[in-house]
Amino acid sequence: MRTNVAKKQHEPKTASSAASRPYRIEDQIGYLLRRAHQRASAIFQVGIGDPNITPTQYSSLAKLEEYTELSQNLLGRLVGMDKATMQGVVRRLKERGLVDSRPDPGDARRTLLSLTTEGQKLVARLMLNGPAVSRETLKPLNAQEQKQLLDLLSRII
Repeated sequence: MRTNVAKKQHEPKTASSAASRPYRIEDQIGYLLRRAHQRASAIFQVGIGDPNITPTQYSSLAKLEEYTELSQNLLGRLVGMDKATMQGVVRRLKERGLVDSRPDPGDARRTLLSLTTEGQKLVARLMLNGPAVSRETLKPLNAQEQKQLLDLLSRII
């Protein structure tokens, strides 16, 4: 009899008992976003084309490709990273020889970043894989749901 009681405590509650339950982690936005992010990150790592590039590094490379040269602070704002995270990302990209930096001639406190030739080659190659990564991530949804999800996420960021 004890075994049945212990087993029941570890089983999910039925729909009728869940309705009276005020809080369920699986229904919370933070939990769902975290799980979706884990899935998207795993698909990214397999599909982007370089196992040593993280999603935050990729975003930084893509923005540098788009703008040619940016201050480190502006790059951080464009990709949604705080100052400390951005410093680490830039340091790793510089160590790999993908990003170059120079002092801003108009403001010595500011560092300007740009892609090296190697960085330009890598980002061009990786950006070819980007759409496939997005398609695979969104694959469980139909076209209308994909558009709706992207629209809704754009509204909350």
